Amino acid sequence: MNVPLPPHWERLDPDARIAAQAVANALTTPVRELGAETARKLLASTQPDRPLTPLERIDELRVPTRSGHLRARLYYPPDPCDNRQRPALMYLHGGGFVLGTLEGADEACRALAARSGWAVLSLEYRLAPEHPYPAALNDALDTLTWLRRSAPDLGIDRDLLAVAGDSAGGNLAAALCLRFRDLGLPPPVAQVLVYPAVDDAFATESWREFADAPLLSAADARWCWEQYVGHTVVDQYAAPMKAASWRGLPPALVLTAEVDPLRDDAEAYAERLRGDGVPVTSIRHSGVFHGFFTEVAVFTKADAAIDDVVRHLRRIAGDGP
Repeated sequence: MNVPLPPHWERLDPDARIAAQAVANALTTPVRELGAETARKLLASTQPDRPLTPLERIDELRVPTRSGHLRARLYYPPDPCDNRQRPALMYLHGGGFVLGTLEGADEACRALAARSGWAVLSLEYRLAPEHPYPAALNDALDTLTWLRRSAPDLGIDRDLLAVAGDSAGGNLAAALCLRFRDLGLPPPVAQVLVYPAVDDAFATESWREFADAPLLSAADARWCWEQYVGHTVVDQYAAPMKAASWRGLPPALVLTAEVDPLRDDAEAYAERLRGDGVPVTSIRHSGVFHGFFTEVAVFTKADAAIDDVVRHLRRIAGDGP
């Protein structure tokens, strides 16, 4: 007996529908029932022998933090032989704070570096539930601080550092901007938030409409959130929507997917930023679901979304309109 597909599958474009069916076939048990360890093994990404975007230089790094050394990967853009220091984007992968690796974000980071002219530092931060909040945020804060301090040795412009992330990584990027502002530290010059998890109310319409969306259901998203925050009192650095003010934060690009429980929260966050005077560009990509951004070989819209980020970074660096 065939189970009828949810009505919102009709909104998916051809790429997304094929991908959604592949996810449904591979992930027959919800992540929340699999548990963290099994889900990580099942959903682990591997690097292809031939990446879509070859780069001449990618450095494997061990970044010193308060918790020890963390694995990171620094992607250098093609060198035009002008020897100038490069702006740099710190990228924080998604995965609900429980999943995610450098390999899963590899193709997206390659494309961002190659097209934007920015170096891209991808961080493998600690995951929940083994390392609940604020472990991942502390890792991101320590890494960005290290990047600024080490920038000259890496060929990076310490005054042009931005942060980006998708899903849980978008949460961390947004929280990082708040944290740097509140500590009185030089903030990133830009924030790129790709379908970020910014609120713990789970109350907007998209949570109901897309409760059983492909890849990320509302129930799995809640489970991931519980692994991250545990019994901690949720503050503005765990859920950036709780901030009293967003004034003084860096310019933001907010990207969302049409069929995604997190969509309305992310778009509401863009409006909160805009209302407090933060320059914001908000773009919704139609016909796709949560997770599309890093699947460069799977979704045509992933390519378009990466170009959105490239344009934003070029404007920040003064290299584009």
